[in-house]
This record gives sequence, C-alpha cells and structure tokens, in this order.
Amino acid sequence: MRVLIVEDDTDSREMLRLLLEQDGHEVTCATNGREGLDSLSDSTFSVIISDWLMPELDGIELCRTVRAADMPNYCYIILLTALRGKDRYLEAMDAGADDFVTKPYDPEELRARLMVAERIVRLQEHVRRLEGVLPTCMYCKKIRDDHNVWVGIEQYITQRTEASFSHGVCPECYQAVVKPELDRIRAK
Repeated sequence: MRVLIVEDDTDSREMLRLLLEQDGHEVTCATNGREGLDSLSDSTFSVIISDWLMPELDGIELCRTVRAADMPNYCYIILLTALRGKDRYLEAMDAGADDFVTKPYDPEELRARLMVAERIVRLQEHVRRLEGVLPTCMYCKKIRDDHNVWVGIEQYITQRTEASFSHGVCPECYQAVVKPELDRIRAK
C-alpha cells in the first residue's frame, strides 16, 4: 500500500518508515500536517498515519481537511499519538480518523490495523468500480469484467453482489416488441 507518514519527531518517523517499508509498503514522509497536505496534492495514498501533536497543522486538523476535501479515493487515517482517553478517541473519530493508536505502539498491533485498513481501502475501491462506468457492448449489452472477459450483465452483477434477477417486460417493450409479435402469431 501507499502510506503517508506525517510525524514531526525524526526518530519516530524513521522507525515507522523502516517498519512499513520492511512490510512492503511504499512510504512517503512529511514532518507536519502542511507537508502532509502538500504530499496529498501530489500523490494518492491508501493510508495516512499521522501524529496528533505537530507544529503548523496538527493531526486532528489534517483529518478534518482530508475529509472536507472529499477526495476521489478513500484514504484511511490512523492517528498515532501519546494522547490517551475516551475523550481523545472520540475527538479523533469526530475529526474523521478511522483508527487511533497510542504511543508507544506495538509493531504487531500496528501491522494488524494496517491489514484492516487495506481491506477497507480495497472494499472502497471495489464499490467505486461498481458505481463507476462499466465497459458495456453497445450491441449485446455484455460487460467487460476485471479479467477482460465479456459476460452478461446478470452474471456480472450476481458475481459481485447479493442481487438476484426476476425477468419481466416493461410496458414500452411490451408495446414495441411483444404485442406486435403476438399479433403476428395470431394473424397466421
């Protein structure tokens, strides 16, 4: 995953960067919220891991700004902070954070939380694809799937959702197609 670390403490930032890169993540670092926003304007990230207390723009304001930006790709935000308590947790969630991890953090716990973040980001991408434009044949109305295979619309939808189909004929098609065919058959 592409991860943006926003942390003003050099040692903490480098330790986190090394941990994430060791796990195969592509990491970009920023030293404060303003730099983090600049990085977000230049690139797309799946996850932001941000410290709460930073100069210029803190983690809470970074969360609010990212959520207000209504970016096309969902970015999962983890606040990593020494601040503790229910009130702080609720403040973070209200600002738009998806998760809250207190320092010092357990590397294994952070890895587990990143796995959850990755699942959520992938789910968001899947939903966005389903809501987006589907490549559809203009003649037979088949849809090109993720493997570049043309499949019927019913197959495409039932493989990706819990939807089922019940067939009928709309009034316009009945008048334009079915009724003339019935009339033709009766005339014989």
